[in-house]
Amino acid sequence: MFSLRQQPWRGLYILVDTLTTYFVRVPLWFALALPRSWRPRRSWSLRRTMLVRLLRHRVETEDRLRTLPPTPQHETLHQGPDIKSLWIKPVPDLLHGDIITWASINGVDPIRIPGYWLDKEGFDTPIGQPLQSGEKILYRLHGGGYVILSARPDVPEAGITKDLLHFCKPFRRAFSVEYRLSSGEPLTPANPFPAALYDALAGWSYLTRDLGIPPSDIYITGDSAGGNLSLALVRYLVESQGRYPAGERNDPVYSAPGGLILFSPWSDMGTSHDGPGTSKATHYLSDMLPRKSGYAEAAFTAALGLGATNTNAYMSPASHALSPSFAGFPRTYICTGSGENLVDEGRTLKKRMERDIGNDVATGVVYDEKPDAIHVFVAFPFHEPERTETYQAISKWVGNEG
Repeated sequence: MFSLRQQPWRGLYILVDTLTTYFVRVPLWFALALPRSWRPRRSWSLRRTMLVRLLRHRVETEDRLRTLPPTPQHETLHQGPDIKSLWIKPVPDLLHGDIITWASINGVDPIRIPGYWLDKEGFDTPIGQPLQSGEKILYRLHGGGYVILSARPDVPEAGITKDLLHFCKPFRRAFSVEYRLSSGEPLTPANPFPAALYDALAGWSYLTRDLGIPPSDIYITGDSAGGNLSLALVRYLVESQGRYPAGERNDPVYSAPGGLILFSPWSDMGTSHDGPGTSKATHYLSDMLPRKSGYAEAAFTAALGLGATNTNAYMSPASHALSPSFAGFPRTYICTGSGENLVDEGRTLKKRMERDIGNDVATGVVYDEKPDAIHVFVAFPFHEPERTETYQAISKWVGNEG
């Protein structure tokens, strides 16, 4: 990873790779994809086959070419005529137990971070407006392996947020925090675990404490690493219950949300779902995710070591090396694709949540695995009809609280 970070090799590589892709790779991929039996999934159209292959090549190329990291987005509050943003204060009073120990080992402190509001199309809700009748709040935690992407409402990854607002009537606005991204060698190491969890907790406190929104009216959603962070945040809230005197437990910040919506959640950062015959070994050609380089895991764990990914339920709640409880978790909708690398751990997560909270649509876990779909397929407009079908199913699920 990052083997071509310096000029002039970086520029030369981009030129050669671009020419090779358009004049050699694409024609070759096209020819190989013409027979349906040669496609990664027989159900795929020629167009989908080519687009997934191009996506995977793009991700692989970006891994090789990433240079100095951009200015940390959590240090700047993005503003503009159509941007609703504010600083979110840290919440050191909510930190306790193992999380403080892990933060001490990794040198992580609570800090202020940017927060962003995004309205459903046709709405213009002032920041801080009280909850309206029948309204639910969407709390979105973006994906990106904890090392890339942003919470800003004007970036492509905000598409999932906009789609949920569009399809789900109770969601009229969504809130996101610009949680700290991790980096590691050969870049400057920064913001390892539990920095992102600290920041997600600050956003939760803002919604429940500062704005007074009932936790039962908030749905947390995350894709990939954002799904991992969503699970970690809810685990922290659930495990925090009972630690405080009765009066303090009335503080809504200690309550679980009304629901979880997880798209292809990264639920095992460790190695328990690796090996021959696993989806990570056999689904490489049918997904847009390349084989993992280990960079994200190393940057995220830092001084805790990679071994923590096999022993820490906040990092790997689906690890076969662990058996964490999901008792107290809210109703959950898990969406995966049978063609993606992470489908095995998604299935494990589903079984564990069913064990502890059941599969009743109003209170338990609903597992929606789309045949031959790729990682976080809802983010890609070409992935129809699965994309629209999933959003419609989630809309029905959100409205069916029992």
